[in-house]
Amino acid sequence: MESTVIILVCIAIVVMFFIASGIKIIPQSQTAIIERLGRYDRTLQSGLNIIIPIVERPRAIYSRSTVTGPGGRRYAVIRSTTMIDLREQVYDFPKQSVITKDNVVTQINALLYFQIMDPMKAVYEIENLPDAIEKLTQTTLRNVVGGMELDQSLTSRDIINSKLRSVLDEATNKWGVKVTRVELQDITPPDSVRDAMEQQMQAERKRRAQILLAEGEKQSAILQSEGEKAALINQAEAAKQSQILRAEGEAQAKILQADAESTAISKVAQAVAQSKTDPATYLLATKYIATLKEMVSGKDGKTVYIPYEASNLLGSIGGIKDMFKQ
Repeated sequence: MESTVIILVCIAIVVMFFIASGIKIIPQSQTAIIERLGRYDRTLQSGLNIIIPIVERPRAIYSRSTVTGPGGRRYAVIRSTTMIDLREQVYDFPKQSVITKDNVVTQINALLYFQIMDPMKAVYEIENLPDAIEKLTQTTLRNVVGGMELDQSLTSRDIINSKLRSVLDEATNKWGVKVTRVELQDITPPDSVRDAMEQQMQAERKRRAQILLAEGEKQSAILQSEGEKAALINQAEAAKQSQILRAEGEAQAKILQADAESTAISKVAQAVAQSKTDPATYLLATKYIATLKEMVSGKDGKTVYIPYEASNLLGSIGGIKDMFKQ
């Protein structure tokens, strides 16, 4: 009796283990490949799934993860798992040496983002998917960067990322993988090249500073010359206006003087007409007297000899003067 109970208990345990091993719960965004007697049978969806133990089993696939070791250094670890993650994944590859077109050895660290679109292809078309993607990324990166010079590679990350993504996406398409984007984290040239680049940068900054200083001095000289030009123009305009005003004043003065002389001549002519004296003789005598006044003016004493004929002229003037007194 006791042996029968033990046998039944053992059978119940085996049945329960058999049933438990046939129940597969797949998390969300994951799946599993089921093989029946070594051949592909179906792809499990997320949720509760039933398989036939021993006859059916999930196919293992390699996955990659990054762990932090001593000293903060990160290591890539490849594991085998029966669950296939359908979410977008990221591979952080270690730094690798790449030779540029101008023969400069640089260290490049890349990030690769990809997503498994067809689990069946990811399992059966490639033996080690993470290792294959890593090696393909390294070789493609060497080809792309090897066709560029160092300066171009440092300033063309977007171009490198685009070329890498295009090549990797086309190559991994038959593996059921979609490469979404590739990012270059670091591009580290040798120390000697970095020192030369720093010196070049300092020289370039000095050159730009000298150019800016020269441009400033040039603008200052231009503004100063324009200011001097404007000042000269203003001075010339002021002198012109002054001369015009002076000439207009002299013209007005001459006009007034001429009017005054005309009035005086008219009066003299009337007086001379009454005294029966020639007006021309009178005018000539007045001019003669004015000339004599200028001749004897000055500090030094002067002796002036008057022609005899001038006495008659001066006598006529005296007669006219007496006539004005009357």
